[in-house]
Amino acid sequence: MASLLNQSANLIAFVRVVEAGSFSAAARNAGTTPSAISKSIGRLESELGAKLFRRSTRLLSLTQEGQAFFERIAPLLREIEDSADAIRPASAAQGRLRVSMPSDLGRILMKPLAWVFLPANPELELDMTLLDRHVDVIGEGYDVVFRVGAVADSDLKVRTLAELDMALVASPQLLARWGTPTSLDALRELPFVRYLLRGRTLPVTFKDGSVIVPRGQFGLDSGSGLRAAALCGTGVAYLMKCTVQEDIDRGNLVQLMTQQILPRLPLQALHAFGRLAPARVGLLSDFVAAQMQSMSR
Repeated sequence: MASLLNQSANLIAFVRVVEAGSFSAAARNAGTTPSAISKSIGRLESELGAKLFRRSTRLLSLTQEGQAFFERIAPLLREIEDSADAIRPASAAQGRLRVSMPSDLGRILMKPLAWVFLPANPELELDMTLLDRHVDVIGEGYDVVFRVGAVADSDLKVRTLAELDMALVASPQLLARWGTPTSLDALRELPFVRYLLRGRTLPVTFKDGSVIVPRGQFGLDSGSGLRAAALCGTGVAYLMKCTVQEDIDRGNLVQLMTQQILPRLPLQALHAFGRLAPARVGLLSDFVAAQMQSMSR
């Protein structure tokens, strides 16, 4: 065992090859040569007394022993990396950051992330999944996820980043056909693009307690889909106002029932690191918080 612990460089090379999918890709990521990576894997296989990879000219795959070893060793190396990252100053944050956030939130944050956040943090690698469904933070291996709305009781660490205004919007073409509603009863008569949460239509609840259950032919499970359908004139959509503010300003969408106040919803960051979160998690959360607060003013 002591001998294996001394092979930390070889263990890291092994994990990099698995994650990159090839010796050459792992070498590029590590700034070394495929030959050096191959020798590291050879030394590790010799120490273990087992083949970790099946090799051919075009295919590299894990053996059964390699798969079992990877499942054990990769989380340990990740913990070591995260522990080191947690005590680095934010300016020195580095490593891979796996993130999930709602689709339309990702759409409006794409430019700030690409033009500001990543250039300012060249040692970070950002892997982002744009999904409105609630992912399994631990089971699916995410470092941090961003969610809009109240979070159910959870063992995850939760931080509120901003309070977001919500809006009911429709296209001018839809309103030309149906008229602009001035009461909740009139609003109920309009077709909606229904937001589906776990397969069920999400009701719209106003601050005074009034509730509308949207009706319409089209149901979608993403904010980006709702926005696109609303722009097509399919129906009224219930969305984060910041995601459609440009559409409202350009006249492509009209905000409805502004006299009937909708509650603001919290934008929250969730992670499973407890108090010892890697610096990269706090760095991205701070950036998202600043961006969303500026958009909500």
